[in-house]
Amino acid sequence: MKVLAITNQKGGVGKTTTAVNLAASLAAEGKRVLLIDLDPQGNATTGAGITKKEALPTVYQLLIGAATLAEVCIKTDFDFDVLPANRELAGAEVELIDLDQREYRLKNALQAGHATYDFILIDCPPALNMLTVNGLVASDSVLIPMQCEYYALEGLSDLVETLRKVRTHLNSRLEIEGLLRTMYNSQSTLTQQVSSELESHFGDKVYKTIVPRNVRLAEAPSYGKPVLAFDKNSKGAQAYSALAKEILERVAQ
Repeated sequence: MKVLAITNQKGGVGKTTTAVNLAASLAAEGKRVLLIDLDPQGNATTGAGITKKEALPTVYQLLIGAATLAEVCIKTDFDFDVLPANRELAGAEVELIDLDQREYRLKNALQAGHATYDFILIDCPPALNMLTVNGLVASDSVLIPMQCEYYALEGLSDLVETLRKVRTHLNSRLEIEGLLRTMYNSQSTLTQQVSSELESHFGDKVYKTIVPRNVRLAEAPSYGKPVLAFDKNSKGAQAYSALAKEILERVAQ
């Protein structure tokens, strides 16, 4: 079983899009997948077709110890399970401060699911807060979606530093699983420059799969579907299917 945190401190890089679509693509490969929405915006929850009304109890109750994994877990129509989130989760920030083992709440709660799933994907909020720390502590490794633009490289060095601190103090096994280039515009010279800089700096940590800018990918969440269920022939769906296969190959090695 592999626990992957999908994280980037910069917002708008396709983090939730990656979480939902990778979950659907791994499930399509026959894997048992749990997607955890750790973002109070709850976008991964609605993107997987779960309405905010259905989503009770949520991951918030799980973190504060008011509900078990089984009680929070919702089956989607897309062959993967979700631990949903809503605005209530924003309050967990404050409450976690006073709880025992506050950085380990998610990790401890997930022990019950280890035998049930092949992959657990965690959609972290775009900030380094107690929720993200819980996600990183519970994970084996980190998948970093990023746009190939100038500011992305600056943000990436901050993120790598954060991961180093978490590894030193809280989770010694945490490593970078891979960097995923998202919203890729192959016509842009800057995009190509940043992309080759990433490859020279991170080598084979950079996934071969590249996710292009794709209208269908952007439209799918408003229908509450992963792009694989919305338009499986779109470039976006093909990219995430390729990513799932690439990840499975790496795990097999």
